[in-house]
Amino acid sequence: MSSQPDPDTLRIGTAEREEAGRVLGDHLAEGRLTMDEYEERAATAMAAHTRAELRPLFEDLPAPHPAFLRPPVPPAPAQPAQPYPYAPAAQPAPAYPAVVSDRSKTIAGVLQIVVPLGIGRFYTGHTGMAVAQLLCTLLTFGVGAVWPLIDGILLLINGGRDPQGRPLRD
Repeated sequence: MSSQPDPDTLRIGTAEREEAGRVLGDHLAEGRLTMDEYEERAATAMAAHTRAELRPLFEDLPAPHPAFLRPPVPPAPAQPAQPYPYAPAAQPAPAYPAVVSDRSKTIAGVLQIVVPLGIGRFYTGHTGMAVAQLLCTLLTFGVGAVWPLIDGILLLINGGRDPQGRPLRD
């Protein structure tokens, strides 16, 4: 049976010494230590080799103390086992029923493909995008018709939303 060594007998490193000096500096700034007391304690901290040598430097001071001198946190109580650890979580019911637009994604997509002047976007109520597609097509002498054509295909595949954010019906 091996027992754990006393934490105060463990050797400390530079990081622990520097943390102790920083915390002592905080106590000096708060007025809890005089400059002479701080210099004496900081010198002792920088020369310390174990936690036991640092602990007396903070016994008469309130928090904060260096983190490594604080008592260990007790482990959290074990959670009761779930009867079915791999059971999927129940999906919450939507707070409100999904409202679907009165406009059809099929009609919008076909209009975009057949008449590539943004007509499908006029139908869905997105007049800004429709005007942009119309001007793009007209100003590029028909080359810009690729945009409404691709937009029509995407409307047929993915659907879309009307200006109120409702999904287009199938």
